[in-house]
Amino acid sequence: MIARTITTTILTIGLAAPAFADVTLKQTTDGKGMGLSGKMSGVAYIKGSKMRSDAVMGDKTQTMIFDLDAQKMYLFDSKKKEADVWDMAAFGADIAKSVDTSDAKASFKPNGQKKDIGGKSANGYDVEISTNAALGGSKDMTMTVTLAGPVWIVPGAPGSADYARFYKTAAEKGWIFSDPRVAKAQPGQARAMAEMYRQIASTNGIPYLIDIQIKLGGSGPMAGLMARMGNVSMTTTTDAVEVGPLAEDLFAPPAGYKLNPKK
Repeated sequence: MIARTITTTILTIGLAAPAFADVTLKQTTDGKGMGLSGKMSGVAYIKGSKMRSDAVMGDKTQTMIFDLDAQKMYLFDSKKKEADVWDMAAFGADIAKSVDTSDAKASFKPNGQKKDIGGKSANGYDVEISTNAALGGSKDMTMTVTLAGPVWIVPGAPGSADYARFYKTAAEKGWIFSDPRVAKAQPGQARAMAEMYRQIASTNGIPYLIDIQIKLGGSGPMAGLMARMGNVSMTTTTDAVEVGPLAEDLFAPPAGYKLNPKK
């Protein structure tokens, strides 16, 4: 579950036009660690303050929809005709109780390198984010999550303004971008990922290559077990970016789906 959540989260991240426009990003993620291996494809769609992420996992497509204005997150897959609906205002307040932001550390700096990715010139940045959180909400088990690695960003790429606007708004509202069920058990990881999104958005570019490692450590028997399971490494490549109108109904569960309120 944790490995799949990391992948789904990364697939959402790949998301200079003079005006705002809808954006579609097609990506490939290759990862290993904690039961994760092999490549996975995904598509992210951004329309104003809404985003949809579709991640293909075998014969199933996992969908996450983020509606910042309504403060709702929808989760569903292609195998069931029902969707979980999360109140993110309430969830954000709840998860904040488990994360010690006073000890959080974040570094996002240009490294002076350039790389050609898909025919586009990308600037290199080194990211390192570390945060502490109570594992499963228990103060007796503190987990330290460290996220680090290079990120390659194409400045002013088509869709950059929409990407930046969405993630900056999300950061202001305290959003996370993973399955809330897993985020409750791994709040530090969720917050570290959200901070990386915020830092990338500040560059006003599109990340075309993300190559990161997530290291887990901490105190207590469960935290020690998680640390011994090893690191998670993830490489995500943006294969294509398309700018053009997206239908509004793409950003809601299909008609007829049963909605399950969650908190």
